[in-house]
Amino acid sequence: MSTGNYEDKFLGGGEDDVTERLAEIDDETANQRAEALLAGLEDYDLDEEDRDLLGVWGFDIDEDDDDEADPVVAIVGRPNVGKSTIINRILGRREAVVEDKPGVTRDRVSYKAEHSGKDFTLVDTGGWEADAKGIDAQVAAQAEIAVAGADVVLLVVDAMVGITATDEAIVRMLRRSEKPIILVANKIDDLHQEPEVASLWSLGMGEPYPVSGLHGRGLADMLDALLEILPEHSQFAEPEVRGGPRRVALIGRPNVGKSSLLNKIAGEERAVVNDLAGTTRDPVDEIVHLGDKPWRFVDTAGIRRRVHMSKGADFYASLRTQTAIERAEVAVILLDVSEPISEQDVRIIQMAIDSGRAMVLAYNKWDTLDEDRRELLEREIDRDLAHVAWAPRVNISAKTGWHKDKLVPALEHSLQSWDSRIPTGRLNAFLGEIVAAHPHPVRGGKQPRILFGTQVSSRPPKFVLFTTGFLDPGYRRFITRRLRETFDFTGTPIEVSMRVRERRSLNADNKKRGGGRR
Repeated sequence: MSTGNYEDKFLGGGEDDVTERLAEIDDETANQRAEALLAGLEDYDLDEEDRDLLGVWGFDIDEDDDDEADPVVAIVGRPNVGKSTIINRILGRREAVVEDKPGVTRDRVSYKAEHSGKDFTLVDTGGWEADAKGIDAQVAAQAEIAVAGADVVLLVVDAMVGITATDEAIVRMLRRSEKPIILVANKIDDLHQEPEVASLWSLGMGEPYPVSGLHGRGLADMLDALLEILPEHSQFAEPEVRGGPRRVALIGRPNVGKSSLLNKIAGEERAVVNDLAGTTRDPVDEIVHLGDKPWRFVDTAGIRRRVHMSKGADFYASLRTQTAIERAEVAVILLDVSEPISEQDVRIIQMAIDSGRAMVLAYNKWDTLDEDRRELLEREIDRDLAHVAWAPRVNISAKTGWHKDKLVPALEHSLQSWDSRIPTGRLNAFLGEIVAAHPHPVRGGKQPRILFGTQVSSRPPKFVLFTTGFLDPGYRRFITRRLRETFDFTGTPIEVSMRVRERRSLNADNKKRGGGRR
């Protein structure tokens, strides 16, 4: 069967009576069935992580609420010692900007990080200069603020250059802060360079940890040492805000009407509006009342191009936009309907999806469309935005405020979906009915089965399926689509992952029971 025919068979959705049959199963029956399926998993090889995931059955909506903030680690050092390179290594992805010239990082930028199961926040800072002037003085001030708000400080030194006067000035500043310090000797790329580290003992900051930010060498040992002195919770950072006004990020390419929309929603001039693209550089948080309730809107700088390709102020605007999305719960993505949907628009939408945020697509300047452009636009939407057909669509005018009231129900629907948790019994009843109606095709004489499913988190909803074999990508898309249709996950990305598990051998079962064949 060709890929196209295969997907047509499974991705059509809605043409069977699965929904009707599912409605006939009461919660008690669904739970009994799920408990039997869960018991059946004992016949399969499960690891500790599997059992942790299965342990979230019946998790509570407030389970992951925490009134304590993760500990904060600030990374400081003079310009061009490799702080951002080290951060990228710790994160396991290219997040902080890296260029072969000093002073690229100017602002304090925070990242969520993890090592050996411990979560913490990394704060990247600009290079610190004791006698800095102008913008460099602002960079130094930002670094000192970062240190004041940190629980532990990583002082990065270029071990191949050795101690400089700026390094000594930073040490004096850090001593005044009275914070725990870990001395990181960067650019030790191989064993024969390690003797260069000895001279760093004279800084009086304790044992230097030789690392290579470029290659990752020595970072695990340094991070292990960090965890030993890291507190359970931050003594300085505020916990993530929960409750209160829902947080909305307005995102889109430059000059698409974000500030105009915020002003119309707020009913006054809150944000600078200018025909010059990119007027907004910093996110501006505003509490506004819409639909008889408060919302916290973040008007973000327009995203011009890929972050790593951006230059100067545009780079920092893009970085702060990304941070605003991370701080938000739902993203309103503005699209200018007077222009063709661009690669930038698609990339911005993908940024929101990758961040796991709820989403609303707002088509701005809709009131200016003529019939020809409207027909062309619908074809563009079908072609370029089919992968986000699940996002609510609102046609508005940011300039006049036309249809701005339609934003509220769209936002509320998306957030409700984003928060949703499906009872484990109901989820497995759905899986049972959908597989009975559309069994997975036989591949190589074998037919993979879904043994059990569980939702492991919300915001956004994430599901894990325990299976006897690898499910074809088309079948996974089919399951995901029908999950959306059945439980109404409008406006939120959802994630469905698999854990393929094999049945334990008879010998393993006998050993577990303390017996065996004779």
